[in-house]
Amino acid sequence: MERTFVMIKPDGVKRGLVGRILQRYEQKGLRLVKARLMEVSRELAEKHYGEHRSKPFFHELIDYITSGPVFAMVLEGNKAISIVRLLNGATKVEDALPGTIRGDFAVSTTENLVHGSDSAASAEREISLWFPDDSTSSLSASDCL
Repeated sequence: MERTFVMIKPDGVKRGLVGRILQRYEQKGLRLVKARLMEVSRELAEKHYGEHRSKPFFHELIDYITSGPVFAMVLEGNKAISIVRLLNGATKVEDALPGTIRGDFAVSTTENLVHGSDSAASAEREISLWFPDDSTSSLSASDCL
């Protein structure tokens, strides 16, 4: 059984799409293991997107992810990581196929509704960042608010 980290970003929460998006994952056989509706601190956002620190869009990305609440979750199931990425669709909205979450609901590449871990190593790192109460991460739950 594989676990992955998934986040419904501020635009998805603001637009009231949490239930519809979660339903797609569940309909594909994935099980919701943990979930938290939360405001994201800049510290957490910068750790999560650390690999993009040198890219020109980094600050815009941090501003966006901290602009409103997100719905962070851990999903579990066979091949959970690849299934979530398939359901999410391409990152660039113009490449996201109809039938995927981004293809059906995203309005721009910047505001593309969802994030899913891209590998087992990323899933482990991201779960420990976003759900520190279940890990040895240096962030506490209060750091996420």
